[in-house]
Amino acid sequence: MLLEEAAREAPLIHCYMPNAGYEQTRRVVAQQYAGRTGLPFVAGDVVMTCGAAGGCNVILKALLEPGDEVIALAPYFVEYGFYADNHGGNLVVVPPSESFLPDLAAIEARISSRTRAIIVNSPNNPTGVLYPDSVLAQLGDLLRRESARHGREIYLISDEPYREIVFDSLPYPAPVAHYENVLVVSSHSKDLSLSGERIGHVATSPRCAHREKLVAALTFCNRVLGFVNANALMQRVVARIPGALVDVSTYERRRNRLCDALAGMGFTFVRPQGAFYLFPRSPIPDDVEFCHIMRKHRIIVVPGTGFSCPGFFRISYAVRDDVIDRSLEHFASAARELGL
Repeated sequence: MLLEEAAREAPLIHCYMPNAGYEQTRRVVAQQYAGRTGLPFVAGDVVMTCGAAGGCNVILKALLEPGDEVIALAPYFVEYGFYADNHGGNLVVVPPSESFLPDLAAIEARISSRTRAIIVNSPNNPTGVLYPDSVLAQLGDLLRRESARHGREIYLISDEPYREIVFDSLPYPAPVAHYENVLVVSSHSKDLSLSGERIGHVATSPRCAHREKLVAALTFCNRVLGFVNANALMQRVVARIPGALVDVSTYERRRNRLCDALAGMGFTFVRPQGAFYLFPRSPIPDDVEFCHIMRKHRIIVVPGTGFSCPGFFRISYAVRDDVIDRSLEHFASAARELGL
């Protein structure tokens, strides 16, 4: 019904639009950020994009000169490296703390005069870990100092597609509250389960340096990268349903079922606080070989090596409850084979 209503609500809906997106849609997105953060976001701070992946590419195209460095915090979504490479950048990978939180000392050691951006993904894919306000505040202090020391802004790219999928009634700690030069990229792939529609946005912090020039660059890059603009019909839909959300309790229930069962079998992991992934330690040193073993037991998992974090593996519980229940006997069979 929403799609039909949106298709009827305005003439010429399928014609060209401003490359940043419809004014009304951008205004709705900005109002959500303003209400959530207390910062004065306006429609002019928002560029509608073809999903979060499109948004990340638009940001890096706008920011990077050849040879610039982008820091990624392991474990990280593997495509970040390709996004940086697309636009002449080099990805610099920083390992996490034992609890999968940002290691501030390790980050500081890897910042150089070529560092242009750092990507933060919380809740994290693949760990489900939520970065707390205390850590984000320290990260903001570090980036201010290093920006001043090197004489150029280091931008924080906050990749937030799982922002609304947080468990245990925890609040979402927003990176934009702790640092000025933040570009938020998000999509409705996860919070509305609309991954096939490729609808997302970039929101530039009102406190960002060179704010107007930066938004102009993002808008220009949206066009020249071939996206041109985000999907017209889905922009109309998003503007009509601010605050709509999948049932997060469903994911939380699945997390609890899976965590309780796997812990009882001897698997060890950091309990996820959001998203829909679990990242246990591999029972054998070779996580790729472990994933091959799991295939024999009819379980498909992803090796941590693919996330620059060897020795672990990722499970997605974005599946039906009965699939999780039926999988447990196969996990148990693999655990017995491996001597857990």
